[in-house]
Amino acid sequence: MEDGEVNAEDEGPVSGLVGAWAKPVELVREGSEEVMLLWALQQPTLSRLNAFARQEELRLDVDACGHQLSIVQTPASMNRPGNTGAVMWDSGIVLAKFLEHAADANLLQLQQKKVVELGSGCGLAGCVVALLGGDVILTDLPDRLKLLQKNVTENARKLTKRGSARVMELTWGEDLEKELLEPQQADFVIASDVVYNEDVVPDLIDTLRALCGSHTTIFLSGELRNDAVLEAFFDAALVDFVVGRIPETDWHPEFRTPRVALYAMCSKPAAQSAVSYD
Repeated sequence: MEDGEVNAEDEGPVSGLVGAWAKPVELVREGSEEVMLLWALQQPTLSRLNAFARQEELRLDVDACGHQLSIVQTPASMNRPGNTGAVMWDSGIVLAKFLEHAADANLLQLQQKKVVELGSGCGLAGCVVALLGGDVILTDLPDRLKLLQKNVTENARKLTKRGSARVMELTWGEDLEKELLEPQQADFVIASDVVYNEDVVPDLIDTLRALCGSHTTIFLSGELRNDAVLEAFFDAALVDFVVGRIPETDWHPEFRTPRVALYAMCSKPAAQSAVSYD
């Protein structure tokens, strides 16, 4: 089966394979439908906020891949508008533990793969990728790099045992540094909680287009907050990408919450500019 291949006559939920993810996902057909399903099935507002994150603490010790990562947060920075990357969120923890679980189950091979993380924030997911043997570039806006670099540096001895991790500035929508594209485009792009404002969606999609080759798989997690923002993202992404929701049963069994959704994405084949479900 090709990525995103579906039966156009099927009116119910449609499953398919997306990129390098080895298990079927629920393919997203249109933004409004997906948002309706998320809120109806998961009922995120009925579940506890921050089931795993501890945003009031200055330092968190996180067990991952047989190591203990020390992650610094700056809760005081949360008072600045838009500065959500100063602390960890459940979506980032869910993504990190999903990647660890998938690698342990031989569903995902990250060793010696080029991985780019967008909106890294505190950097937990990117650090876990390095522990799994990936060569990861953690990126964020200029004013958020100090905290990110601190966390990479403090854990450097563990991160470099199997993989590598480095920090780079990246503003979505701007030209990419050649290190992000050479000697080859990323095997994987990962991101958590990057769909937070409709205004950033066009630049985020432009950056994903630029980063991704035909072989690139994206893993994206997010907190379920604003249905309009999510719908705008899905509608924009579906123009060029196959998007599939990964069921909770494939997440790490100890890190599941209805407040988070997790997706796999990949570029549509050149001949597939759109999929018709009429």
